[in-house]
Amino acid sequence: MVRPVEEPKAATNLASLRNLSSSVYPVVQFQRRAAANYKGSHRAARLRLEGLKSISADKQAVYASDLVQGLFTDHRKAPEATEQHTTAPQLQALRGLLHSSTRSQPSRSPKLRSWYKRPSIIFPPSTTLDIPKGGSTDDIQFRKMRSFFQFVTTPTADTPGTTLLLHFDNKRYLIGNIAEGTQRASIEQKVRLLKVSEIFLTGNTSWEKTGGLIGMILTLADAAASSAQASLLETKKKLLNRLEREGVEINEDDIAAQAAREVKDRVRLSIFGGPNLNYTLATARRFVFRKGMPVDVHEYGHATTQSTPLSDPTWSDDNVQVWALPVSPSPKTSSGSSSPRKRSYDELNGREILSSRPSLNQTDKERALMMSKSVVSEMFDSSWRMDALVETPINQVQMPATLFVRNPQDHKIVKYTGPMPGGKQPVPDITVLVRKPWPGALIESLPPAEPVKVAMSYIFRNHVQRGKFQPQRAKELGVEKGPKWAALGKGQNVENAKGETITPDMVLGASKQGGGAAIVDLPSSEYVEALVSRSEWKSSEIMAGVGAFIWMLGPGVASHPMLKQFMEEMKYMRHVVSSPELCSNRLSLDSAASATVRLSQIDPIRYNTPVHDNKSASQALESLGRLKDLVSIADRGQKIQLEPSIEVQDNEINTLLDADAVRAEMSKDVLDLAVKAREEVKAAKQGLDAWADSLPQKDVEITTLGTGSALPSKYRNVSATLVRVPGWGSMLLDAGENTLGQLRRVYAPEVLDEIMRELRVIWISHMHADHHLGTVSVIREWYKVVHGSQRAAICSPADDADFDAGALFSNQDRLSVISESAMLHWLEEYSHVDDYGYSRLAPLCLTPNFPQKNIQSSLHWFIPPSSTQVRGGNSPLAREPWADKIARAKVLPQALNLQDIQCVQVQHCHGARAVSVTFPSGFKASYSGDCRPSKPFTQIGQGSTVCIHEATFDDELQGDAEAKNHTTTSEALSVALGMGAKACVLTHFSQRYQKVPVLEYTEEEDAIQSLETTGDEMMDISTSTDDEAEAPVVDAVAPQAEMATSVDATNAKKAAKHIKIKAGSDMKVCVAFDYMRVKVGQIAEMEKYTDTLVALFAEEESEENKPEPPKKKVKGGKTQRNN
Repeated sequence: MVRPVEEPKAATNLASLRNLSSSVYPVVQFQRRAAANYKGSHRAARLRLEGLKSISADKQAVYASDLVQGLFTDHRKAPEATEQHTTAPQLQALRGLLHSSTRSQPSRSPKLRSWYKRPSIIFPPSTTLDIPKGGSTDDIQFRKMRSFFQFVTTPTADTPGTTLLLHFDNKRYLIGNIAEGTQRASIEQKVRLLKVSEIFLTGNTSWEKTGGLIGMILTLADAAASSAQASLLETKKKLLNRLEREGVEINEDDIAAQAAREVKDRVRLSIFGGPNLNYTLATARRFVFRKGMPVDVHEYGHATTQSTPLSDPTWSDDNVQVWALPVSPSPKTSSGSSSPRKRSYDELNGREILSSRPSLNQTDKERALMMSKSVVSEMFDSSWRMDALVETPINQVQMPATLFVRNPQDHKIVKYTGPMPGGKQPVPDITVLVRKPWPGALIESLPPAEPVKVAMSYIFRNHVQRGKFQPQRAKELGVEKGPKWAALGKGQNVENAKGETITPDMVLGASKQGGGAAIVDLPSSEYVEALVSRSEWKSSEIMAGVGAFIWMLGPGVASHPMLKQFMEEMKYMRHVVSSPELCSNRLSLDSAASATVRLSQIDPIRYNTPVHDNKSASQALESLGRLKDLVSIADRGQKIQLEPSIEVQDNEINTLLDADAVRAEMSKDVLDLAVKAREEVKAAKQGLDAWADSLPQKDVEITTLGTGSALPSKYRNVSATLVRVPGWGSMLLDAGENTLGQLRRVYAPEVLDEIMRELRVIWISHMHADHHLGTVSVIREWYKVVHGSQRAAICSPADDADFDAGALFSNQDRLSVISESAMLHWLEEYSHVDDYGYSRLAPLCLTPNFPQKNIQSSLHWFIPPSSTQVRGGNSPLAREPWADKIARAKVLPQALNLQDIQCVQVQHCHGARAVSVTFPSGFKASYSGDCRPSKPFTQIGQGSTVCIHEATFDDELQGDAEAKNHTTTSEALSVALGMGAKACVLTHFSQRYQKVPVLEYTEEEDAIQSLETTGDEMMDISTSTDDEAEAPVVDAVAPQAEMATSVDATNAKKAAKHIKIKAGSDMKVCVAFDYMRVKVGQIAEMEKYTDTLVALFAEEESEENKPEPPKKKVKGGKTQRNN
């Protein structure tokens, strides 16, 4: 793992180095291990000592002195050395260092201790390599490979950010925005994320730029974990072979430890960005937990960040050097309204708005950063184990928790069943065993933080490239053609027939400066002046080899006069611009869009072609005026080549999806079945209308925005369902990543604005990332449309003795987010660094219903753990009993204009809930979230108009459903039947389209019955307590990962399953696909299309199994070179 350059040690005795070589300034970059005993690369140092034999004594001393100094001294703090050196003491010091460093290693095998990665020498720009005669060249970068940037995403409705992939043969780097939808776009583009170990985030640290980062890290972590075991075995094998070749004593423990360290280093992920990046990730500690993939987050742009010399890269590895360019907005252009609009509650009560949170001092900021980094470390590389139990006096146990005791007879550990702490009965004076809490659970609240407007840009530049191999020169030096030529080309020394050492510099031509590009992200016009004024643009040392600018521009920035002038001054560069104003809103997820186009041919009432436009690049260029000849408009697949020359290559831009061509490819057999289905709907119109008329409100529209499970895929996004109730408003049931992008594809902009204005409630069923990571973006859009992004004062029953929830809802301009406390705490905590609209929300906890105990659900306004007193003053409220605050926090369903809302705990993960909502008209919707079948859910859902239930697994995969706490298709239908639902919408499928259950109404005994009569024994979770309105949960269990369900992809190849439902059932069923819009009264019609869908997906599967055709390229694609 390569660390940032500010950490390694290096020699900087410039005066002495000039004696060694007038053109070489080696920077020995050491890759420090986490263990404190690492002192340097022993083997590499020995090789350097061997190389000293062939140069003069005085230069030996200089080289050895600088090497010793480099092992201990930061090159930016090293004192200026003198010209006077003595050889013996310096060499002796070096040998002593090597000897002592070897002794300090933990391994019992002396030779094995020296096996650390060798340091690399980074040569400055604009130099010709001049290697000392006889010196080792092991660490010089002679690899010559093709490298280029490629656009993975450009701004569209469902890929709002710009993402680049920097490609080398041996490695990939993600650069730009990791916005929501980036991961799904990467799948569409077949980007090999396993080769990514560095992510460079551009722009400011806001959800608009980083909303897809958490999901991306989780995917990388899971992929790394799945391959780690195989990699570990392979690494052990290589180590054993190496030991045997060198005759080293073999120690199994040492080999295992060394292999584990090397594998761990290979899966390490480094993320670079602006301030608050650690804090943003740390807020996710309640729902993110992975082991075995260290994540290092490096922030730039802090006031205390130690600046590097201008010419020194901020970070580098064997492939590339990077200069980070943090940019703050110009003060004269960053003015804005500092006073938010008054909230309706204040207007009603004549109160002044509380000022925004007080600014933090430097100590507070440093404390927050240290705490956040520690939390992030535990989130991805924790040594915590779920089975670790610790002895604790029972009266010191923090509840809720599971307690165990050791049986005195057989010493087995059993569950403790006596009086519990906090209960009505006194607890005994005993010691119990409790799980050691996951460290993330112990951090109730992060230290205060505040927004920082720094936007990140970077300069990327390749290392100096070796010169061309000269065969004639090699022959003259007596080196025979064959392996030795290849070795010289790779930078290795060889011997000729006379035994003379031939070094690569003797046979290579002049070196070439590596190519590079500047990646500039300007979120708004207020950043332009500071960016174009940076001194890096005038530095020949940094800009040598840089031949292109890649611009990521926010709204209105492209037309800024100062930016246009800068581009004209840099007209000898290539300029590629990515901006929502210039890039077309093309269909970026071709597979999903194509599937929807085909579905719209079958059922045009429920499906429409996703909203898009195919504005051409030439149209966009016209808006740039005189810059149009300098600029290229970015597009997906476009490349900016760095080596062997700087070129903008358009020939691999992905072709725009042609909806007409997709329609033309539709099978005639499938189209004939669709016509037959429509005729059957017309023939059954009287019966279908009668069923629809029996519903309380048949015009309620259900839009299934995401119908996939666990991870986004080419065809299905993760969970989200919009319920539009005329006369009431809209409710969003879960909001997985990129829910807003899905909304933008389903609804035209003006309709989406209308939906935002009528949005009343967001319900989050549980804390798995695939169900809630899109929440912030939806809230931000609502905040912009309804409130013009104008902040209000945060109100809380803990802060105000006269708190009145009814008054806050009176203007119907509050968006209620209803969930468990952990979800609401995340939203509140993240709002400290990003004003996405939290101040305008009504954050509500819904406590579970326990039918056995006749306990009804109740709504409470969420009180953050840190909200223990009124902000900024001494008040009696600071000493008020917590129970009084909770009583004041209670909210009636009528405040939300609901007749009732109930939820129950379900078997899936901690805090998972299913919900049932009754609207004023009597329309009742019940939503399962993710869970095993639940009898309490059928009880609160009795009389539902529609049941929206997950159906992750086919019936053949019953064991998988039980193991992963999901539901099969038949189980989902049994729950809907059990609650007497009039309609059932099945969703949350495996990530393939080929599963379409065929329903068959029959009198046979094996037909599905309601859950009430199946006799299934359910997990009893109704006895647990969940007083989440009163205290945060600090449980012993870490967040559970949602397990991918790719196993059922093999099952998808089977014939469609016929599922039998008891004849006489009045329940109608439809299978959900992304972008489906169906009125509840029309669900009965959709059953007629089942045969058509089965035929369609059978053909699609056949097409997918064919060999992939050559990648299409843009007709007339061009290449633009720098002369």
